[in-house]
Amino acid sequence: MVASCPCGLPQGYPDCCGRFHRGEAAPTAELLMRSRYTAFARGDTAYLLQTWHPDTRPPRLRLDPDDEWTRLEILGGTGGGLLGATGTVEFRAHRTNRDQADVLHENSEFVREDGHWSYVGPL
Repeated sequence: MVASCPCGLPQGYPDCCGRFHRGEAAPTAELLMRSRYTAFARGDTAYLLQTWHPDTRPPRLRLDPDDEWTRLEILGGTGGGLLGATGTVEFRAHRTNRDQADVLHENSEFVREDGHWSYVGPL
């Protein structure tokens, strides 16, 4: 049996977020959010930078190798659908680092340009 994707959806990584990490465009803001969470969990900085809007993207990104991303909760969102141009996704991302638990709670803004969603930043 294949383990569910780190993003919390029941499919295995290759059929879930893995397809976006391999280059397929995420069709919704929520799926992009989920794929970005999985990229954090897998340490994929290239994907995180690629899916970050150029107006807000940092020049580089360094992830803490001691972070263990343990769970993603999608709390809600607005817009961000198959035909939308903007959207928000509110989430909680749970992680541990050196036995310390932490929760990142964010309401994120996303935009779609040329058929690709990108992360703009927190609202």
